[in-house]
Amino acid sequence: MEPVEISETGELKLDIMELPTSCFLIISEGKVKIGKLPAHAETSIVTYKGKVKRVNFDEGEDF
Repeated sequence: MEPVEISETGELKLDIMELPTSCFLIISEGKVKIGKLPAHAETSIVTYKGKVKRVNFDEGEDF
């Protein structure tokens, strides 16, 4: 996951042409991170007291 910059005025600006085809955006505690979704995986977001604590990927492959 990569951090995303927030402007001094608190605005979040993303160029959708530069984003991966499938991605996710997580906003928590004034921080923003973006990540590319894996081809085959179960993705879970773990929270603690209303804050994002961890993002887990359980990757697999179709047989």
